[in-house]
Amino acid sequence: MIEQPLSATDVDFVTTLHDDQMSFVVLMQPRGAEDRLLRAIDDVALGEIEQAVHEADEPEGEDALRPAALALEHSLRRLRSAGCEAVGQIIDDHPLDLLRSVVEQTRADEVIVLTAPHLVEEFFHRDWASRARHKVGVPVLKLYAHADEDEEVEE
Repeated sequence: MIEQPLSATDVDFVTTLHDDQMSFVVLMQPRGAEDRLLRAIDDVALGEIEQAVHEADEPEGEDALRPAALALEHSLRRLRSAGCEAVGQIIDDHPLDLLRSVVEQTRADEVIVLTAPHLVEEFFHRDWASRARHKVGVPVLKLYAHADEDEEVEE
């Protein structure tokens, strides 16, 4: 489960977690308008005041679907270029139910939640990784995503 496009560093890291050949089912979580306040609080807590000021400038809800689809395709290309099998989809409703069904259908060994820090949600164990641990029945690894500063996702 991801919230932003996989960076080269992210791909290098997740593809070297295990020695055997890996395949990925990538679930892309678009930005939701309901999370804006929490993201702004996280930005302030992390000292990223400029980011907090511009939270409202980022597409959310229905407007976030196209950027999420582009981010997903970018991430899938990167994983495939690294020699992995990769498919994916956008999460629209009920992310944890979808995650559980993907785990069951694919007989996944592990779930990786690649996310930005969400201090408020993590403190209350309401972040995706904490919630997934109670739903999916396999180990859940939480990793913090890296950003490619010089790269934009191609349309």
